[in-house]
Amino acid sequence: MSEPSEPRRLQIAVAAPLFSLYTYREPAQGGPLVPGHLVEVPFGRGRRRGVVVDAGGTAPPGVEIKTVLSRVETEPVLSPPLLRLLRFAWEYTLSPPGEMVFAALPPAFHEPGRLAAEKRLRLVSPAAGANPALADDLPARQRQVLLRLLRAGELPLARLCRDEPGARAALAALCKKNLAAVREVTEERRPSVAVMPVARPPAPTPEQQAVLASVTAALRSGRSESFLLFGVTGSGKTEVYLRAIGEALQLGRGALLLVPEIALTPQLIARVTARFGEQVAVLHSGLSEGERLDEWRRLWRGRARVAVGARSAVFAPVPALGLIVVDEEHDSSYKQSERLPYHARDLALVRGREEKAVVLLGSATPSAESLHRTREGRMTPLSLPRRVQQRPLPALEVVDLKRELLDPGERPHVLGPRLSQALAETLDRGEQAILFLNRRGYSSVALCRDCGQGVRCENCSVALTHHLQEGRLRCHYCGLATALPRQCPACGGGRIALFGLGTEKCEEEVRRRFPGARIARLDSDTASGRDVLRRTLERFAAGDLDVLVGTQMVTKGHDIPGVTLVGVVLADLGLQVPDFRAAERTFQLLVQVAGRAGRGQRPGTVVVQTFLPLHPAIQAAREGDVQAFMERELQRRRQLGYPPAQRLLLVRSQHESEEEAASGARRAAEAFRRLAQGRITVLGPSPAPLERLRGQYRHQMLAKCSSIGLLLQAAARVRDSVRTRARLNFDVDPFDML
Repeated sequence: MSEPSEPRRLQIAVAAPLFSLYTYREPAQGGPLVPGHLVEVPFGRGRRRGVVVDAGGTAPPGVEIKTVLSRVETEPVLSPPLLRLLRFAWEYTLSPPGEMVFAALPPAFHEPGRLAAEKRLRLVSPAAGANPALADDLPARQRQVLLRLLRAGELPLARLCRDEPGARAALAALCKKNLAAVREVTEERRPSVAVMPVARPPAPTPEQQAVLASVTAALRSGRSESFLLFGVTGSGKTEVYLRAIGEALQLGRGALLLVPEIALTPQLIARVTARFGEQVAVLHSGLSEGERLDEWRRLWRGRARVAVGARSAVFAPVPALGLIVVDEEHDSSYKQSERLPYHARDLALVRGREEKAVVLLGSATPSAESLHRTREGRMTPLSLPRRVQQRPLPALEVVDLKRELLDPGERPHVLGPRLSQALAETLDRGEQAILFLNRRGYSSVALCRDCGQGVRCENCSVALTHHLQEGRLRCHYCGLATALPRQCPACGGGRIALFGLGTEKCEEEVRRRFPGARIARLDSDTASGRDVLRRTLERFAAGDLDVLVGTQMVTKGHDIPGVTLVGVVLADLGLQVPDFRAAERTFQLLVQVAGRAGRGQRPGTVVVQTFLPLHPAIQAAREGDVQAFMERELQRRRQLGYPPAQRLLLVRSQHESEEEAASGARRAAEAFRRLAQGRITVLGPSPAPLERLRGQYRHQMLAKCSSIGLLLQAAARVRDSVRTRARLNFDVDPFDML
């Protein structure tokens, strides 16, 4: 008699913050498990969810290999291409495999017992053969319920019981008499879609046709290809996306549309839904757990073939994926910085290769990284150089606040004379305006009102930040602390002032100056409620608001024909941030927010208030020359050795003790220097610009290298070898330098 065969071993990514896969035995019952199956496994003294990622595996000597307890879903929840993408993601970002894998699944899948059941709905209807004449001989309540059902045809049981007292008992009696019937159906929890004006699909322009020809040819070839679409604001990039999605659907393929922040683009979602109807599923963190689960299941089961979502939707289970579109590809929202620091745009490119799908990145202000890819031949450039219907780009005026705020005794205000005049004229014409200020709080910088320069660190060439409690200026790189100078170090002028303002202060001033205007504010303070932002944008699109004041929420994806004025209240704020991308981000923000003006029949005007009118980023935004600015920026990055010229890794050490946080960063830097071999440049360690956050002290170091492979290899060795009480976070290609 032959010996029973040894159960297969499986490598499983367990939902835990640990940097390894775990080996389990396949259970004898229930059929074979394959990569992608969601299972429950014994883990420690309890049980955890896990996903099978491979067969085989070993355990350390003396460690018992346990058996999988059960499978949660009959079919695999992750496809082989998605599993390959996730493996790349956890290895590239130096993240725990289980945490990365479960980032691709709805929260309802993450913990045992948490799986939200499908929502069931009980419907009642008159039985076949029931008619009003039969109601005459019934008791009063049964007669009333039957007549209601005959009028309505079918009703949810809950609504009938709410509207008709005693309906449940009456209905039971009607069912016994075969005069009524009850059936149970699954009710999908669908997210609400904003009520926004959606125009009929326009005929494509010649430029759009040329772009679509390239994308369509790649789709029909079945090969993986990536494109960078540089299209000015208002050039019709969205229409290109929609037609490309339609082409993918006609070819029997699915499509994925990524947007920076789903809550900020209700108009885009409305357009996609209007075009493709029930084939569209929306995925983002603002949905309820049940909505996210049901939308995910619609894709997984093939009932929806188009996914629209923010960063995490890059893992959406789109069947037969053929097209991935990344709208506003330059946007930093695609990069997750704290936990699992992946970049959705970059993962979209990897997923395109794994799925043999076409990837289309689009932006009016392409990122330095994507332009670098086109220069290296790794991505095909496409262009939409003009607005649709030959509409002009808005005229951009730069206002020097040093000249507008000459009187030291004047009342502090947010709107200078030119912007106030433009706003008054806009309101008089019955048109709409957007006022943009990328600061919702009162974070102060020390500015000279003579030359416009911020007071900077003598060691690090970054702006000093005013700390209210200390009453001092501090450098967030080297820790230099100094009192507010009486004279400007740059020009010797004596008009040094703390400049701090926010959207709330801006809103108050607009209300005071224009008491008859209908005004709303959009920032994370006002839009914290689930539907507040959607309702505010609906009102603005419908013309029920005159002025919208806000942070970046007002810069993205809004196409409101009535907006003819955009005011940038203070363009300098982003330039004072200690970040090598500060100029690029400021330029992108200015171009993007300016693009909200003049999208209808009437031309637009943009007024940019600044203390630094000659800064290259502000001058380039005024000229509208994206290519020239980015060429200078790429050259500057090459000279300084910053991305994309070199690869960058940030290691941040966090602990409630400042000494432990500093020690962790110091040990990481020392370990990198031992491994550098002259090929890795190590900067720091130093206190992080935001030195203390949520009760944790933060110190950090940077590592630069021309080889990403060498950098990742060294980082993995440092992660596994450095012993410290602080928590070390590794961020490859960091976007958050604070």
